[in-house]
Amino acid sequence: MHDYTGFIAAAYGISALALAGLGLWLFLDARARRAELKLLEARGVRRRSTARAEAGAS
Repeated sequence: MHDYTGFIAAAYGISALALAGLGLWLFLDARARRAELKLLEARGVRRRSTARAEAGAS
């Protein structure tokens, strides 16, 4: 049983690092997309879904 302990620990460690890396990437990418949306909205660009919702509400 102890023969595989290092391999199993390494596999769990690599998996944890990969998941943490993906989580960090998603967090940073979402933050960048929010900043990009904020910049576009400041320039006057509006979302199509917002215009469609406003037209349907009239």
